[in-house]
Amino acid sequence: MPFQYQDLIHLFAQTFHAQYNTLLVCGEDEPIYLPAKAPHLAHRIIFAHGFYASALHEISHWLVAGEKRRLIEDYGYWYEPDGRNAIQQKEFEKVEIVPQAIEWALAVSCGFSFDVSVDNLNGASVDRFSFKKRVHTQVLHYLEFGFSARTTQFLKACQAFYQREACQVEHFDYA
Repeated sequence: MPFQYQDLIHLFAQTFHAQYNTLLVCGEDEPIYLPAKAPHLAHRIIFAHGFYASALHEISHWLVAGEKRRLIEDYGYWYEPDGRNAIQQKEFEKVEIVPQAIEWALAVSCGFSFDVSVDNLNGASVDRFSFKKRVHTQVLHYLEFGFSARTTQFLKACQAFYQREACQVEHFDYA
């Protein structure tokens, strides 16, 4: 099955628009979350360049953000662009473990390939394997103790649409 970002836009709207007044939108530049503000009546999760993986990643950030954070542009989080030094990269990875674990589960639920994003091509060297292991540990935690209600709702929507079984430990290999 080819992966079309339009499917994610539709699934997200079908699952969350009525309750959370939030839309998934294809953007042409960097991803961003924008709360509702005239002339836009809905909150918007804008993902980059029509990339399916970017849509999954931005959805995962929305799934992590609490009610108050969803009223702030980009959820009020710090972001240092590509070119981070070693300290900045460690901080980036620390805050990315949870959303990337959720993104991995979403990818599995869609049958889509996943790899962690360290997002620092022009900065300090990165140990991708170590980062992926920490993301993997977080996924295993979620599989044992459960995902949030919104995350579970979207995982099930993806699994139904893509005709995939529920996430199991064996679906997640960090090697």
